[in-house]
Amino acid sequence: MPKLLQSPLFAAATVGVAALLVLLNFGRTNSVAAPRAPGSAPRVVVVELFTSEGCSSCPPADALLKELSEQRKVKGVQIVALEEHVDYWNHLGWKDPYSAAEFSQRQNDYAQVFGSDGVYTPQMVVDGKSEFVGSRSLAAREAIERAANQPKAEIALVAGVNSSSDKPAFEVQVKSLGGISVRGESELWIAVTEKGLQTDVKAGENSGETLKHAAVVRSLRKIDTLRDPSGYQHQIQLALDPGWKKDNLAAVVFLAEKNSHKILGAASTALDFTNISH
Repeated sequence: MPKLLQSPLFAAATVGVAALLVLLNFGRTNSVAAPRAPGSAPRVVVVELFTSEGCSSCPPADALLKELSEQRKVKGVQIVALEEHVDYWNHLGWKDPYSAAEFSQRQNDYAQVFGSDGVYTPQMVVDGKSEFVGSRSLAAREAIERAANQPKAEIALVAGVNSSSDKPAFEVQVKSLGGISVRGESELWIAVTEKGLQTDVKAGENSGETLKHAAVVRSLRKIDTLRDPSGYQHQIQLALDPGWKKDNLAAVVFLAEKNSHKILGAASTALDFTNISH
């Protein structure tokens, strides 16, 4: 059984501290990454949040990720939100409709890399390199700024010729590694996210609450394992569930070291089916 962040006493302390940190930092002015040349593209930073609708300390973390990613709270940075709902809270009164075992497994994989003795919610992971309690606003901003100032692989998602409303097609391109020296093999992943989701929770620790989410990961799969990713090109097609709201969907592709899980670069595009471009 994975370790939960909350025991009865620890839960109360965590909720109080998390709420205080959010309140102290919610109104802060925008953070700023190091300046870039005029006209250059924003730095892309992937922020993962392992969360659950059954966890009472998770809503402040969900709200923080939503604020950071949708309001561009770190200037010069495109924050790509991946809200991943774990399934190990589902037996505690509320089954999270967005949860999946694959997200719990991904969090466990991170725990091994970080040397943790278990997993917890809410946990935020920035570019696969740093982790902390997901409601800590200052820690999130600082980690995002550090990640933004690291070299990035240049990755593009280019609309494919065989796109349809149910199966949009893309060409994934790794244009350059930006001077990054990749240790061992790397993995290319693609996710479909949906924004604008909310739930009226009927049971469990958040019973009676309406929870609003950042971009929820609807699907996540590995495209390929690569020895030398530079110059890589590959055609992919996404299968979309008819229950997902198409206007709110986005595709996210990211390259990560296989052993360390550090994210080397990423790209994201809305699935508007009319003008899909990098």
